[in-house]
Amino acid sequence: MQVYHGGYCPIEYPEIRTGRYAKDFGTGFYCTELKAQTVRWSMRYTTPTVSIYEFEPDNSLNILHFTETTEEWLDFIVDCRNGISHNYDIVIGAMANDQIYNYISDYVNGVITREQFWVLAKYKPPTRQINFCTPAALKCLTYKESEEIKNERQREERT
Repeated sequence: MQVYHGGYCPIEYPEIRTGRYAKDFGTGFYCTELKAQTVRWSMRYTTPTVSIYEFEPDNSLNILHFTETTEEWLDFIVDCRNGISHNYDIVIGAMANDQIYNYISDYVNGVITREQFWVLAKYKPPTRQINFCTPAALKCLTYKESEEIKNERQREERT
C-alpha cells in the first residue's frame, strides 16, 4: 500500500519524535493512504512537501486497526491525548480532524457529554491516519520519493 506524509521537507528516513502536544494515537510518525489529505496537511508550511512510501505491514507487529469511529476509538484518543501510552507498534484509524478535536476537547473538559459528542461527530466525517509508533514499525516503510506542492500563494510570489 502506498502512504503519504505531509511536511515542509522530504523525509527519506522517518523518525519517531516526541512532540509537545499529545496526538490522536500517541507518539509516532503519522501517514495516511489519502494523498489529498496529505496535501492539505502540508499546505500549512512555506514549502509544502509530500513524502511517499510503500507500506508493507509486518504481521508479527502489534497493530491496532479501528475500522470505524467507535467508543473504543474515542476512549483510545482521549487516553493518548492525555499522555497515556500504549504498547502498539502501529495504530490505524480515523483522524480526529480540527472540528472533531474540538468536540473531543469539549468532552474531556466536561463541556459536552459522550452522547453529545457522538451527535456532533456524526456530521463531521473524520479522515484516515496510520501512526508508526515504534522503530520496528518504521521498518515497514520504504521511501519512494517526495513532491513539493505548489500552492496559489507560491505561484503569485513567482509572477
